Amino acid sequence: MPVPTTADSGPVETITWAEALPLYIRHRRASATAEGTIRLHRHYLRHVSRFAATPFEATPAELEAALAVRRWSPETRKSARAAVRAFYRWAHTTGRIPVDPSAGLPTVRVPAGAPRPTPEAVLTRALALADRRGRLMLLLAARAGLRCAEVAQVHTRDLAGSTLYVHGKGGKTRRVPLLDDELLHAIRCADGWLFPGRTGGHLAACTVGDLVADLLPDGWTAHTLRHRFASAAYAGTRDLGAVQELLGHARPETTRRYVVVPEGHLLAAVAAAA
Repeated sequence: MPVPTTADSGPVETITWAEALPLYIRHRRASATAEGTIRLHRHYLRHVSRFAATPFEATPAELEAALAVRRWSPETRKSARAAVRAFYRWAHTTGRIPVDPSAGLPTVRVPAGAPRPTPEAVLTRALALADRRGRLMLLLAARAGLRCAEVAQVHTRDLAGSTLYVHGKGGKTRRVPLLDDELLHAIRCADGWLFPGRTGGHLAACTVGDLVADLLPDGWTAHTLRHRFASAAYAGTRDLGAVQELLGHARPETTRRYVVVPEGHLLAAVAAAA
């Protein structure tokens, strides 16, 4: 395999993205990386391949351009940056490139922000206008609190009675009871992935996010549907621990940022202290 050299950077291995990605995926599997994370990294790296012709000759400017997608949320941009950084750290550590072109990528700051649940009127209208696939995605986010990656991975085998076993971040699995008959029927009848991809497997998380965003007005996303679920679940139970478990959060402080405390609860608290 030819290895070109440059005076300032040393040798660079010249292979295609189609050749490099299987090597990287093998490395991630050898380190017990969760399959969901591997799929997400592959999705983002395929996106990068539209900006850089070959993986190991990519420039910092090309990588920065790949991350500058205007419609991406800060969370999505941060996730994509992490995938790019991991790939090029591997390439550098294994001697495939002498310099890591991703080292100078700008840090993505995700604002903590306040809870921002999708209004019921917005959700109702989106459900009315969506096709069947879109409705199921909306329902899983708004009424079960699933992340885009978790929605993408829903499979018939994960349903036991009316309990869905959700494959979350870090390879962790949690139980989410489903009360929506439409969802239960769809998952039981799917006989496999609820949202199959075109070339096998399931849809990518970013595809789910884009499809859901297209069904909602500007400013509302799959993530704000998750805020809607968290706020409604807390309003009905006042049990932050239960909401935390349903959302798959490691810390209650994270869950608290998803929850809008109902006005009635605040008034009751003041009245109790009066």
